[in-house]
Amino acid sequence: MTLQSILDEIRERPGKGEVIPIIDPVTEEQITEFTDCGPEAVDEAVARARASFESGVWQGLPGRERAKIMWRIADLMDAHTDELAELDSLNTGMPLVQAKMIIPTCAEFFRYYAGWCTKLNGSAYEVQMTGGVSGAYADMHAYTLKEPYGVVGLIFPWNGPVFNACAKLAPALAAGCSTVVKPAEETPLSALLLARLIAEAGVPEGVVNLLTGYGHTAGAAITSHPDVDKVAFTGSTEVGKQIVAASAGNLKKVMLELGGKSPVLIFDDADLDMAVMMASMGIFVHSGQGCVCGSRIFVQRGVYERVVEGIATVANNLKLGGPKEEGTMIGPLISAKQLTRVMGYLDEGKSDGAEVVTGGHRLDRSGYFVHPTVLTNVDPATSRLYREEIFGPVVTVLPFDDEDEAIAMANDTSYGLAATVWTTNLSRGHRLAKRLQAGTVTLNCQLVFDHGVPFGGYKQSGWGHEFGREGVEAYMKTKSVWAQL
Repeated sequence: MTLQSILDEIRERPGKGEVIPIIDPVTEEQITEFTDCGPEAVDEAVARARASFESGVWQGLPGRERAKIMWRIADLMDAHTDELAELDSLNTGMPLVQAKMIIPTCAEFFRYYAGWCTKLNGSAYEVQMTGGVSGAYADMHAYTLKEPYGVVGLIFPWNGPVFNACAKLAPALAAGCSTVVKPAEETPLSALLLARLIAEAGVPEGVVNLLTGYGHTAGAAITSHPDVDKVAFTGSTEVGKQIVAASAGNLKKVMLELGGKSPVLIFDDADLDMAVMMASMGIFVHSGQGCVCGSRIFVQRGVYERVVEGIATVANNLKLGGPKEEGTMIGPLISAKQLTRVMGYLDEGKSDGAEVVTGGHRLDRSGYFVHPTVLTNVDPATSRLYREEIFGPVVTVLPFDDEDEAIAMANDTSYGLAATVWTTNLSRGHRLAKRLQAGTVTLNCQLVFDHGVPFGGYKQSGWGHEFGREGVEAYMKTKSVWAQL
């Protein structure tokens, strides 16, 4: 399974739509190209998924048998870590060392959810009520069954191709669903290798169906398809709203992991060296292309200048470069389109009076590189740069005086994905965790993750939860059964 074989496979995949180039974000040169699959391919994939589901070839397997196959997927991923990492690194521009660290975590999704395959049980209930149509419930028994949704569409973004694919595929397969999978058009390469490994591990044909194409063509066809029972999507809030509208035809269930404008609160009693380093990496890692990146930092006034200076220093010392350039810590933005978006926000912010402490410009070299940017003097009420998700290495830093002001500023957003508090006062930390309007709150840490801890957003940051028990139950329906004894 060489890199060239993957490039050949994507180029040769059949399609009836537009030719889509895959661009190296470091060199700005074309890596390969493929053809949008077209609506007929979506219909065929959904039909294969439906046939596999109704036949019971996967969902009908005992949980222990599905678990064995999922363990084999994880083992194969471990054996092909280098290839998967190379594909994601080439496709996204992320440092190769970062990509190699991520793949074992991705494989672990399958092992974690393999454990759930034998534990997806309903509950029995002791009926307490009296009366009813029959006059009494004295001799009644009630219980619930957990059943897979059926055919689910899995649509994931370009900022972490293998990670996002595994985060959805593993629980969907554990639940017994059949799937139609669409990676982002910018980053389809690793999905091809992952699909090969899934088939090699023994997942029956028709259970995982890979489609390649644009979001507005293939993605839209999946979300509006009348025979798709559920859609799980990770991406922007804007597209999430379009998916909700498209799902209305058959009222398919929708799970959304959307955007964020996550606040980071740094108090004057915090370990400032640690807070500055982690808050900096919490926005600049992966060039800020992460939904949980802390793009709004609020600092207690007494240490404000020190923190601003510290974050700017970190920003100026991060080496940007390609995956194979020595010492690279941060890669480029994904595309020319994303570069234009980020620079547009920066130019508008400067025009509105934002003060650029450092950064604010594109690097003078090939590739879609933007210098990590620190901004102050931003108007929270009117600045789009402050209020909208940029998805780039751009952070605003504003001062606050007390807890109430910090909470008011942090919660003044339409998003609610993540939030962070830096303080050595643990009572304050837990107190603020209850007040912050976010699905995940981290205290004296950032960018932490575990397969067993649920993850989801408040407000316009999403519907439902991934990871943990909630993650697999999101792909299951609950049926209540009553029996007269």
